[in-house]
Amino acid sequence: MNRLQGLFIFIGLIFFSSCNPKISTSIIRTYSPLDYKQEVVVISLDQMEPENVEVLGEVKIGDTGFSTKCSYDIVIDQAKLEAKKAGGNAIKIIEHKQPTAMGSSCHRITAKILRVENIATYTPKVEEEVLLDVDYAILNIYRYSGAGALVGYDLYLGDSVICRVKNNYKTTLRIKKDGINTLWARTEAKSEAPIDIKMGKIYYVRCGITMGAFVGRPKIELVNSKTGKAEFESFKAKNQ
Repeated sequence: MNRLQGLFIFIGLIFFSSCNPKISTSIIRTYSPLDYKQEVVVISLDQMEPENVEVLGEVKIGDTGFSTKCSYDIVIDQAKLEAKKAGGNAIKIIEHKQPTAMGSSCHRITAKILRVENIATYTPKVEEEVLLDVDYAILNIYRYSGAGALVGYDLYLGDSVICRVKNNYKTTLRIKKDGINTLWARTEAKSEAPIDIKMGKIYYVRCGITMGAFVGRPKIELVNSKTGKAEFESFKAKNQ
């Protein structure tokens, strides 16, 4: 390898690393790292921490100024990975800064790394949303910009297409189909999320794309009302 080739490789490595989000951790105690198959539970801003919890430290996922790999899913996965390294089985989000038009294009989070006894039995508690006095439910659907930007997909409720989910997109729909149903979409694979629709209730659906063999797979998540409302109202989409 000559000097020029070495220089190009060095520059490439710098550029690649700068595309990743900035990660900083402050660890006060560690356990044996979790196996890669073990899941880390995400406790959102409005959810209560469970009992019998031990704080192992804190992780911050930020923006280097050149970061491009910093969608919501990616920064959450990075925080989970840092928790696994410390032996934590949960993270509690304590700050979430969303992308802004005139500022950072990244999601930036701060989370506590936790070790929770009997994590498998933990059920997040969220406040109940007051029902509206109307004969329909409201579905707020949004998708941040990020991975798979060129891939869109039809979002179904049961047998009916309710919208076309594109990159950097949000919409509000009125639904008059109550009862237990399924939200689903398909690209190279099918993804689905059960939903129990009640008239007068507001639902928040965060969509995305996860890695697949060819074009990526749809990701559909029902988000609790407080987190969903904050994300949906602050999110500025191209289709607005």
